Amino acid sequence: MKFRIERDVFADAVAWTARSLPNRPSVPVLAGLMIEADADGLSLSGFDYETSTQATLTADVADEGKALVSGRLLSDICRSLPDKPVDVALDGPRASLACGSARFTLQTMPVEDYPTLPPMPTSSGTVSSDLFSEAVHQAVSAAGRDDMLPLLTGVRMEIDGSTITLLATDRFRASMREVEWYPAASDASGQALVPAKVLAETAKALVPGTDVTIALSTSDGGDGVIGFEGVVGNGTRRTTTRLLDGEFPRIRQLFAAESPTIAWVDTAVLLEAVKRVSLVAERNTPVRLTYSDQQVLLEAGSSDEAQASESVPARIDGPDISIGFNHQYLLDGLSVIPSPSVHMAFTQPTRPAAMAGAKETGADPDLDFRYLLMPLRLQS
Repeated sequence: MKFRIERDVFADAVAWTARSLPNRPSVPVLAGLMIEADADGLSLSGFDYETSTQATLTADVADEGKALVSGRLLSDICRSLPDKPVDVALDGPRASLACGSARFTLQTMPVEDYPTLPPMPTSSGTVSSDLFSEAVHQAVSAAGRDDMLPLLTGVRMEIDGSTITLLATDRFRASMREVEWYPAASDASGQALVPAKVLAETAKALVPGTDVTIALSTSDGGDGVIGFEGVVGNGTRRTTTRLLDGEFPRIRQLFAAESPTIAWVDTAVLLEAVKRVSLVAERNTPVRLTYSDQQVLLEAGSSDEAQASESVPARIDGPDISIGFNHQYLLDGLSVIPSPSVHMAFTQPTRPAAMAGAKETGADPDLDFRYLLMPLRLQS
């Protein structure tokens, strides 16, 4: 095996492929990154029996072949290389890498011991990469991060014709994002519970492209696979991952509650105010938001410690309300609302509040994305 490739192209593809490699592999070869060079170009692959990543690139291939090397070490090396073409060659049990005057030699692992990557399922449809990236970024904001509750670390993907709905929750907040796509069949339908971390990293990696192909394969036993593929630069990137198994909480109906109090606030202004006030909020203590007199009063801290307060202009329709939120969860929701105004709907201080974007104060909310936040009990 022998090939030459541009440094930035190679380093970016190696970093993306190596990102999915396990920190503590069950067998040593799973820490490896498979490099394959042939007449079609270069292919880089990683697999941990749950998630696979594969990048194909254009390269000047002098000799065909394959090699399995430490993925994280190769990624670290590529990141430090000078901005010059990279030459890689296989010489017996070692792979050599040269870039300018820099030279590296890597020990290879047995290629025959490396597992076969799962095949990409049949395409279910395509979606714009920019739209897909934005939708995933918003949806995963409410996904759980506790591995002791693996079901809540996933994003539920519901396919219904030309609409995909992404749902996530960690029990304290929930998100719902609807996005239009181009299904392979007009009556397409299906459900999948996709690991949120894999989904987020995949959407971010494919955003420089044009369209993302989504391929879903499920079975009655819950052992399903979903694949994502897109063109990035002069090559393609592909990810497959095993679906999570279990009954996802029924959170969709929570977004349908009627709200007697509605408020519109400038998104950026409220976001910055919450950041400032929350500096004095202790862990697991709420930031109080009081909606009255066409303004929002934010308060945090206690009389025994530091305190902070700030008022922000708002339009309020309905009865006054005072409610407390975990400041980080509130910031997470506000940070993924791109609209100039945030539409906030309240029922009562002990019930979830719904957030959505609005083009301007008083305008109807954009219901493509909604964020539901459970309140914290306020001290009287």
